[in-house]
Amino acid sequence: MARRRHLIAYDIAEDKRLRRVAKVMEAYGERLQYSVFLCDLSGAELISWRQDLLGLLDLSDDSVVVIDLGVPGTQRMEVIGKSRRLPSAGPFVV
Repeated sequence: MARRRHLIAYDIAEDKRLRRVAKVMEAYGERLQYSVFLCDLSGAELISWRQDLLGLLDLSDDSVVVIDLGVPGTQRMEVIGKSRRLPSAGPFVV
């Protein structure tokens, strides 16, 4: 199954949940900023990530935004300010 690149950002209202969500995110992608990750995920990995995350969130207080950027390596990204090393296209090994 082909991987797709996702930009995922979150706002978690409680510190304990925030730390747990950050650990899950670190397992699935690379941190770009404090609560923003770039994740190259297959369809199965996206489902697994969603299940892992849903068990941690308080859906009345927390929010997660997922933006599908398409196939890794096909889109152009611009960074203004301090440059960030972006992951190359391909699988992410933990």
